Amino acid sequence: MGVHCVTVRPLPRWAPAERLLGPGFTELGEGAWEARLPAAAAADVATRLRGLGLAGEALSVEVRPRLPRPLVREARAEDARRRRDTTPGFTRPGARLDAEGRWSLTPEVLALAMGRLAAGRQVVDAGCGAGGNAIGFARAGSPVTAVELDPARLELARHNARLYGVADRIHFLLGDAQQLDLSGDILFLDPPWGVDYDRALTPLSALPLFAALRGLPFRALWLKAPPSLDTRALPSAEISPIFGRAPGDLRRIKFLLLRIPGSVT
Repeated sequence: MGVHCVTVRPLPRWAPAERLLGPGFTELGEGAWEARLPAAAAADVATRLRGLGLAGEALSVEVRPRLPRPLVREARAEDARRRRDTTPGFTRPGARLDAEGRWSLTPEVLALAMGRLAAGRQVVDAGCGAGGNAIGFARAGSPVTAVELDPARLELARHNARLYGVADRIHFLLGDAQQLDLSGDILFLDPPWGVDYDRALTPLSALPLFAALRGLPFRALWLKAPPSLDTRALPSAEISPIFGRAPGDLRRIKFLLLRIPGSVT
């Protein structure tokens, strides 16, 4: 069906082009990347990236010549099927989640990978929800303080920590993290993102918990944020895009991990 020229812009520096876009792309400069692809591959890229927000800007995907409509419809149907096979949250039978946790939980394998990055340092999870992140840090060897304002959600976290055998490594606190006397090596924040976060653009002001807690006495502040976050507002952050591990999200940035120097040196 011919070859199409696909141009994507602007790709932030922290986004690995080959992982996100696929093979064949070369950098043109100023965040623009281009490839000449068979029609099916061009349709796949255009579908996956359509309307995607990265680093506070919407990606533009230009395909020349235009793709046939039947091929576009087929690519969108395939993308919808693929998204059903994504990296799972908790994998052990008996884990408990509420409605919010079913869509916001950090996938188990990704939470454990973040835990390993902490390298055993003391972590405060200031809004632990159903416990996915706290359990990941604890399984990787970190002592964890897990704070949650909602008593029902804190009980979910306790149950899930017992299920994963790490309840003895986590100190659970019921309360508002903004009102507690917290300190340690790493302050971890996974604030609510809102809806449609991968298509909409997310200003830093949309994450009020981050603004409220960033001045607490920690050696580092780690923020789990949507890829649409305007990262230009955090020039000191080390930004790591975290991709999925299942066939349906291997090329999808599930979230960003921003590691920011804290107020304690």
